[in-house]
Amino acid sequence: MPPMLTARTPASTLRIAVALALATAVSLGLARFAYALLLPPMRSDLGWSYLTGGAMNTVNAAGYLVGALLAPACLRRFHARPVLVVSAVLTSVLLALHGAARGDAALYGLRFLTGCASAGTFVSGGLLAARLASGPAVPPGLVLGIYYGGAGLGIVAASLLVPPLAGMAMPGAWQWAWAALGAAGLCAAAVTARATRGWQDDATAAGAASPFELRRFAFGLAGYFCFGLGYIGYMTFIITLLREQRFGDGLITAFFTLLGLGTVLSSWLWAGLLQRHRNGVPLALLNVLLAGATLLPVLSRHPVAVFASGAVFGGVFLSVVASTTALVRHNAPPAAWSRGISAFTITFAAGQIIGPSGVGWVADGPTGLVGGLAASAAVLLLGALLAWRQKALV
Repeated sequence: MPPMLTARTPASTLRIAVALALATAVSLGLARFAYALLLPPMRSDLGWSYLTGGAMNTVNAAGYLVGALLAPACLRRFHARPVLVVSAVLTSVLLALHGAARGDAALYGLRFLTGCASAGTFVSGGLLAARLASGPAVPPGLVLGIYYGGAGLGIVAASLLVPPLAGMAMPGAWQWAWAALGAAGLCAAAVTARATRGWQDDATAAGAASPFELRRFAFGLAGYFCFGLGYIGYMTFIITLLREQRFGDGLITAFFTLLGLGTVLSSWLWAGLLQRHRNGVPLALLNVLLAGATLLPVLSRHPVAVFASGAVFGGVFLSVVASTTALVRHNAPPAAWSRGISAFTITFAAGQIIGPSGVGWVADGPTGLVGGLAASAAVLLLGALLAWRQKALV
C-alpha cells in the first residue's frame, strides 16, 4: 500500500503542497480566471454583449457545479490522486480545444466541459490538501494556503501568455492564446503527477460514509454562496473595465500579474487566521476586504487605486476558499471532510452560475460595468454578515 498523505518532513510536505498547488493553477488560474484576459478580444471579434460574455462564465460555473456533484462518487470509487491527475489533464486538453472554436455553441460546450473537469481537479486536490494538512510537520493553514494560492501561479502564467498572443495583428489571435493555456496546463499536470507519484489517499477513507451536517454550517454556506456570487463578477469583467478606462497592455499585464502574485502570497498572509479561528470570522473578514477591493476601481480610475484593488483582491479571494476547508477541518470528523468540501464547493459553484450573467445584465444597462461591480461588492458585504454568524461547532 502506498504511504498516506499524512505526517511527513516539512520539506516533503511543502513539496507535495506545491505540486498540488499546480493543479489549482490549472483548474482555477488557467481554466477560469484567464478568461478575464481573453474576454475583451473575444467580445470585440465575436460581437458579444456583456451578457453573452458573462454567460460564458455562467456556463463554465454550471459545468463546475455538475463536476462538484459527481466528485464524491468518483472519490468513493477511485483514489483521489488519479482523479486529480486525470481531471487536470482533461481540463488542459479542453482549454486547448477552445483555440479551435469560433461559434458560440461550441464555446459554450467547451466552457461547460472545462468546468466539469476543473471541479474534479479542485475537489480531489482539496481533499488531498486537507489530509496533507493533518500531519504535524507544517502548520495546516499554511498547507491549505499554498494549495489554494496555486491559482495565483495560473493567473501569473496567463498574464504572461495571453496578452502578447491575443494581441497579435491577425484575425482570431485569441485562439492561439487558448492553445497556449492548454499547453501550460499539460506541463503543470505532468509536474503534479510526477511529484506526487507513489503518494495516494486511501479511497475508502476519501469516500467514507460519515454524515456532514449541513444545517449546522448554514451561515457559513450562505456566506460562501454570496462570495461565489460576488467575486466572480470582478474576476470576469475587471480587465474589460480597465480596457474601457484606456489602460494599455503593459499596465493590464502588470495588474493581472500583481493579482496573481498576491494570490500566491496569500498562503502566508492568512495561514494564522485560518488556524486560530474555528468559526466564520475568517470568511466574514475576507469577504469585507474583497468588497472594498471591488469598489476601488469603481470609485477611482487612478492607477494607484486600481493596482491596490488588484493586490488586495489577489491577496484575499482564494483564501476565502481555504477558509471554508479550514472550517470543515476544524468542525467535522475526517471521514466527513470529503462531503463537507464537496458541499461548500457546490455552494460556491451555485453562486458562480448566477454571478457572471447577473453582472453582465447590469452592465448592459445604463450604469455599465461600474454598476455591475458595485452590485458585486454589495453581495460580498452581505456574505460577510452571514458568515459572521457561523459559530464554531466543536
